[in-house]
Amino acid sequence: MRPRRILLAALAAVLLSGCLARAAVDVVTLPVEVARRGVDLATESQAEADEKRGREIRKREQRLGALARDYARAMERCGDGDDAACDKAQAIRAEMKALSAQAPPAPDAD
Repeated sequence: MRPRRILLAALAAVLLSGCLARAAVDVVTLPVEVARRGVDLATESQAEADEKRGREIRKREQRLGALARDYARAMERCGDGDDAACDKAQAIRAEMKALSAQAPPAPDAD
């Protein structure tokens, strides 16, 4: 009976050593993984920056297009003698100028 217990204990030790080693590796590498993920979340890749800049440009161009259409309509009514339309056209033109001035910066040339 005694040799059987020794054999089972030895077999259990061999089988459990892999689990313990893997757990030890996980515990040791956990801080490194957490730090890596934190840095990855905190930084922006060049592709992500390009996509973000492209979205900003498209959104600005869409808004400028809508303002241009509104401006043309307001100017047409202004030409017909509508003073309120003339004021609206001036306000739209000012917004268009402000929007054109705040274009997103071009990416740095490397």
